[in-house]
Amino acid sequence: MPSRTRKAAAASPPPATTNGDDAPPPPPPKDDAAAVVDVDALLAPVPGEQREEVKVNNASASDMKHACDDALKRYLSRPDLFKQIHTHTDVRLALGWLSVLVAGATGLYGWRVPFEQGKPAVWAGVIAYVILTVVQTLYAYFVEGDIVFVGKRKTFDKRIVTERITITSKTTPSTPQMPPAYALALAYVRSAAGGKTLLGKGRAQEERHYTEFFDTAGVMDQERFERWVGGVVGRVMDGKAQ
Repeated sequence: MPSRTRKAAAASPPPATTNGDDAPPPPPPKDDAAAVVDVDALLAPVPGEQREEVKVNNASASDMKHACDDALKRYLSRPDLFKQIHTHTDVRLALGWLSVLVAGATGLYGWRVPFEQGKPAVWAGVIAYVILTVVQTLYAYFVEGDIVFVGKRKTFDKRIVTERITITSKTTPSTPQMPPAYALALAYVRSAAGGKTLLGKGRAQEERHYTEFFDTAGVMDQERFERWVGGVVGRVMDGKAQ
């Protein structure tokens, strides 16, 4: 009998340990360094084979600014980054199309109706066209201003978190000692509960000379530009910029 008891004991599974030696180690907690790595990975430049060459007249600061604005929008509006919000463009287009329709309808009405009979309606159409054109101009100047990119991004961290970034750009004029520069200003807000809970915000301003991104032939170094923009955006998202 004792022999059977020992065999049965040997065949039975060992009791579960309670000291945790055989349990898998818990996953390491997420720290700030891990968050920075995630941001850096998101803001990595676009692979070179996915780009088309950008070449401009490097004697024109306006052409170089437009090229930089377009490159910035392509870079930040990738699916894994921000979804671009086109509110300002939509408002300007709506006002522009509405003024064109008013002008067309007024012209058609004036052509089909005798002059004296159609004068009140034609005058109303002309006044409406002028008002719409003025509103469009004022909106572009005072509301949209220098804004070139507005983006929104949603993530989930125990709750839905919304990130919104607004970027303005302008050209800093050249001086006898310095070439013209591309200047950025960023405003970033991170919130939850539909914007009711503020989780963080940041601002940053930085500029680089156009000569750092365009060679003597006017070809743009897009990777270098994206690394610079990604660095500025990353500091704002990490809360390291004011």
